[in-house]
Amino acid sequence: MKTCIIFLLAIGLLSFNSCARRVVVAPSTVTVVKPAPKNYKIVKVKNKRYYFWNGKHYKKTRKGYIVVKV
Repeated sequence: MKTCIIFLLAIGLLSFNSCARRVVVAPSTVTVVKPAPKNYKIVKVKNKRYYFWNGKHYKKTRKGYIVVKV
């Protein structure tokens, strides 16, 4: 009887799972602009460098420039 209780207790303890679940979010569509146009302007906001042209702010990445909200 004692081993049966220990066995049931062990199964009960092993069956507890964390409440955390893995959530996978699909990335939003990001447009990457490879070459910057000649008429861009450099803007600094909170000591971070952004590039401004065509009415939008861009951030430089390894793959090119992406649109950001400043």
